[in-house]
Amino acid sequence: MDLKGLFNKGKKVVDERGGVESLKEDAQEVAGIAKGKGSLSDKAKEATAAIKDPGTNEPEAQERHPNRHATEERRADADRQESKERRHP
Repeated sequence: MDLKGLFNKGKKVVDERGGVESLKEDAQEVAGIAKGKGSLSDKAKEATAAIKDPGTNEPEAQERHPNRHATEERRADADRQESKERRHP
């Protein structure tokens, strides 16, 4: 796989999870879990559960991504580019 294809897939995954801010929130949440009390296996289970849901569990989590249309366009562009690269390597 070429680097551009890998980059497009990474960008698509980030967009699907709600953008960079959502990833930052996830990282902060996991860091808090890791620094908290409890056994390693309990922390791992809690971190796994936290990562399954992108961003925070706050109600305004949907509001922090106001330009959803632009994100959908970037995903579509990445999908088209990936498809084009498969047809014409």
